[in-house]
Amino acid sequence: MFNRPVTAASSTPTEPHLVAALKSLNNILLGKPEATRLALACLLARGHLLIEDVPGVGKTTLAQALARVLGLGFHRIQFTSDLLPADLLGSMVFTRKEERFVFQPGPLFTPVVLADEVNRATPRTQSALLEAMQEGQISIDGRSYRLPQPFFVIATQNPLDQIGTYPLPESQLDRFALRLILGYPPPIAERALYQGGSRQEKLTQITPVLNAEGVRTLQQAVTAVPVAPALLDYLQALIGWSRDSGFYRHGLSPRAGLMLLALSRAHAFICGHPAVLPADLQAVVPAAVGHRLQLRAPGGATGNPGQSLLDAVAIP
Repeated sequence: MFNRPVTAASSTPTEPHLVAALKSLNNILLGKPEATRLALACLLARGHLLIEDVPGVGKTTLAQALARVLGLGFHRIQFTSDLLPADLLGSMVFTRKEERFVFQPGPLFTPVVLADEVNRATPRTQSALLEAMQEGQISIDGRSYRLPQPFFVIATQNPLDQIGTYPLPESQLDRFALRLILGYPPPIAERALYQGGSRQEKLTQITPVLNAEGVRTLQQAVTAVPVAPALLDYLQALIGWSRDSGFYRHGLSPRAGLMLLALSRAHAFICGHPAVLPADLQAVVPAAVGHRLQLRAPGGATGNPGQSLLDAVAIP
């Protein structure tokens, strides 16, 4: 049975800070309102974001704009083949004054971290992100150190056919709530980009509309968005189809289901919906499961795995 996407009753945020944030983001990343809305939803859902595309389409700009508009600290890490785990996490440094080793935090101790071209680093360095992304902490010499909250990793990766790239392991891909592919801007937006001056100058002119405490408050509010039993039925039907249809190598895990629910709540909150609608779930599914599902041989589902999932499962 096939299912057409449901049109949301409203796509206008009711939270004034979100209205201002989306307006600023869309003034920087022209012609990509869906990408900016999903990126904001990912942060409010306490997830992490993977952006995959060719260089020069705005991946780094989106990360910088999101941090600036929300008033959060930002650190960019250029991933290269010689980057070491200690370059991310920090290290123990001996101080003569105290005559002992003291932990010197690395760049991961920043609310918004841009892991630029993450798949150019070796698998050992890539794996150093895992505990930080999943647990919100890192471990050095048997001691754990909490990361700041909110903590949001935005990783960019180039297509795997480019020279010097390493594929991300499935365990690390699963830590990313969403994977976005920005693509080229529409012609009208690209023309406005050429006529509008430097994006770097526009970034410096962004006025923050929130701060870390405000973001934490919104993240907590997202968890209170109601979810009807019928919506949970729909979510479980999608997850069940991914496991039982035979179209995919592996079905969606319970962790993926929890993240879909959190993202749907965040999307509903951003759009001003009083509860999660089927349209909210449908809006996040393609970007949330496309990197988690792998299609089997031709003859079954085709195209984007998330979209094929939506096409195959009707709303209960």
